[in-house]
Amino acid sequence: MAEHDVHALLLTTEPEVRYFTGFLTRFWESPTRPWFVIVPLAGDPIAVIPSIGAHLMGQTWVSDIRTWQSPNYNDDGVSLLADTLKEIVPAQGSVGLADQIESHLRMPLVDLRKLESALGNRKISSDHGITARLRLVKSEAEIDKITTAAGIADRSFDRVPEIVSAGVPLSQVFRDFQRLALEEGADWVPYLAGGAGQGGYGDVISPATDIPLQKGDVLMLDTGLVHDGYFCDFDRNYSIGPPSAGVRQAHHKLIEATQAGFEAARPGATMSDLFHAMNGIANPDAVGSDGGRLGHHLGMQLTEGPSIIPQDHTLLVPGMVLTLEPGVSLPESKIMVHEEDIVITEEGARYLSTPQGTDIRVIG
Repeated sequence: MAEHDVHALLLTTEPEVRYFTGFLTRFWESPTRPWFVIVPLAGDPIAVIPSIGAHLMGQTWVSDIRTWQSPNYNDDGVSLLADTLKEIVPAQGSVGLADQIESHLRMPLVDLRKLESALGNRKISSDHGITARLRLVKSEAEIDKITTAAGIADRSFDRVPEIVSAGVPLSQVFRDFQRLALEEGADWVPYLAGGAGQGGYGDVISPATDIPLQKGDVLMLDTGLVHDGYFCDFDRNYSIGPPSAGVRQAHHKLIEATQAGFEAARPGATMSDLFHAMNGIANPDAVGSDGGRLGHHLGMQLTEGPSIIPQDHTLLVPGMVLTLEPGVSLPESKIMVHEEDIVITEEGARYLSTPQGTDIRVIG
């Protein structure tokens, strides 16, 4: 902050606030109230939050908690926030706000403009990626939480044969898988995607339909479940009945590509190195896949930057947690994808999810 002449960081989003304070609640699902935390150039963070959150914030290490009753249609914390910033930021000083890729502002634009006006000669500027760089490298405690989440997903995927058979609607599979994940220890399952179809699936983002599974279908389930505020994010493919030769070959190629990415993932390599290692096997005749990337970082959020794309030259360092997610194209506009979670160590990569073998899992 001193290097960039930033006198305070203004945090407005759930992962930013939680990273600095430990304030963990699902109340963020309500968009009604804004929440603010200020990280001064010197001293401890200051929480400027709706009064409904004071008790929970008081259980964190933050001691300076300033509140207002929200929602307030006339002044929803803007005056209190401005007064607090003026208290710690000198005249002509700068307040850093995240403004780069993967960031967003969780307050009304009209209130931001009111805040800028109330701050006088103090300016709101970029945070220069400070918070993003901090969150990029995980502590051992964070890695332990992600590892636990991955173990819960591993056990849930192993139990899929309990809930899947020909004739079961995909929508029922989605509901039952979330139940399995909760039984195995997930706090909640905010993300479950997938697909199913003969010889592959069309995409990996559509809602589940009531169409029953049938023999010859390839079923893919991709989960981002949460343990103690941290995500895992990986998938598994299943064949309903014996897989076709094309499906077997595609799955083998996916695992081979994933392993190539794993072997390339070591300190000093770049995100683009991982892309080329995987894409050279999974999709050698094209620039990339329709998914746009072959993996990403994760942690407090299901997906965090940077991304595994040819244009990303971020250097890997120990403590980074990321996914490897190659995809292959199949006949009739079908696709298959595979994903694993890894952490970068001094020696190279280490799997956090239990790596899938080359043979696709078969049900029935």
